[in-house]
Amino acid sequence: MMKRAQRLLPVVDMAQEAEREAAAKLSQYQQALQHAQEQLQNLQQYRDDYQQQWIDKGQTGVSGQWLMNYQRFLSQLEVAIEQQEKSLAWHEHNLSGSQKIWQQAYARLEGLRKLVQRYREDAQKAADKQEQKLLDEMAQRLMAQQTRRN
Repeated sequence: MMKRAQRLLPVVDMAQEAEREAAAKLSQYQQALQHAQEQLQNLQQYRDDYQQQWIDKGQTGVSGQWLMNYQRFLSQLEVAIEQQEKSLAWHEHNLSGSQKIWQQAYARLEGLRKLVQRYREDAQKAADKQEQKLLDEMAQRLMAQQTRRN
């Protein structure tokens, strides 16, 4: 019975390695997502600051050239923000997929660990039962020997 548990140990080791790799990948995707979120926030903050410049300068009056440059740059910022939002969505998708892969790997590992534990418990019960049987047989022999002597 214990041999069944021993035979599964390499499979458990492989499942553990797969779970570790999935967890590492998940961590990488979480970091990439966080970085993408920070970049988006920075771009949005930069745009907000730039728009505040417009408000400040607009009160004192601006030239047509300044206004055209402002609008062109603001348009470029909006494109950059849209691209970063798409990048963020892509990172969120990757993270979601990675979470599912890790959850499956973790569940498989836990299932294998429980199976090995059950095999060990079954083997221990069988060994205990065998030992009790031997003790009972020895007790019967002793009693039979003592009854013959008397």
